[in-house]
Amino acid sequence: MKKVLIVDDMELNREILTEILGEDYSVLEAENGRQALEMIEQNLNDLAVILLDLVMPEMDGLEVLAILQEKGWMKKVPVLIISGEQSLKIEKQCFDFGISDFIRKPFDNALVRRRVHNIAELFVYKNSLEEKVEEQTETLKKQYQLLKIQAARLQKSNTNIIDILGTVVESRNLESGEHVMRVKGYTEILAKEMMKEYPEYGLTDKKIEVIVSASALHDIGKIAIPDNILLKPGKLTQDEYEYMKSHTTRGCEILNNIKDVWDEEYEKASYEICRHHHERYDGRGYPDKLKGDEIPISAQLVSVADVYDALVNERVYKSAYSKEQAFSMIINGECGIFSPKLLECFRNCREQFEELAASQKSN
Repeated sequence: MKKVLIVDDMELNREILTEILGEDYSVLEAENGRQALEMIEQNLNDLAVILLDLVMPEMDGLEVLAILQEKGWMKKVPVLIISGEQSLKIEKQCFDFGISDFIRKPFDNALVRRRVHNIAELFVYKNSLEEKVEEQTETLKKQYQLLKIQAARLQKSNTNIIDILGTVVESRNLESGEHVMRVKGYTEILAKEMMKEYPEYGLTDKKIEVIVSASALHDIGKIAIPDNILLKPGKLTQDEYEYMKSHTTRGCEILNNIKDVWDEEYEKASYEICRHHHERYDGRGYPDKLKGDEIPISAQLVSVADVYDALVNERVYKSAYSKEQAFSMIINGECGIFSPKLLECFRNCREQFEELAASQKSN
């Protein structure tokens, strides 16, 4: 049975938490920070989670967090703060140290039990996925040397690379991978309509194939977003939102690290989509505030596909909108401003979008 360490100078609090968690974990107790550090060092590989109070004698919780961070132990075991502290400044300081959650006293017993369970599972899940990303990246680099002389398999290799990384992203985001497949579908529908209606964009069947494949990597940067922000079941604070927005540039850093692994055409499309799928036609998007057709057409296409899918499906922070609501919100500019040409094609494709959305929900 995995262990949980409760660090609190109040014996009553330790007893309450032991009662809540005792059925699921072997409970260790420490009444101050120094004692806690000794127990962490002795049991580091067996700890599922640490529940830490802030106000304690000898060594307070913030001092413990600083030492945990310095020793690199925060990467090996998640820390949940349970405290009566009301200061948002202190809460932010705790998250800066890398804690997984912050619960204020008095707490609800069922809530504590569920959060501890979720944090323990997510931490194991995250670490295993990060190991897989490293393994996959290293494997892909080695494979490329072999694939260079196998020209007939190059296109398939590009697609496989994108699908692998796209699947990892969805797993990191605790989704099944269906979001990637739906975005691919919407992107293909919209791109084909754009090719027919507006040939000046130079879209061809081959270019559309590349864009559709590369769309799987639009959120690759979310691998670098902390769990407490990425998986937060509610509205983000301004600071959290700014950090979440950085997934566009962080994703490009990841792609740059493997730029020698794949074909230049796929690399270019993936980079454009990753960086610019949150740009908006009026220049109010991010990260570069591109305006109009400064935004690559690949990113414009995926942007509409991604927004539509986000609207018609449930997320941790929102319920699903109806297909009619989603269509109106995009057309009316409630989700940012898109190209008039793109919106015209979106109108033309409305039925195909809704058919795809319905078919995915029925599977």
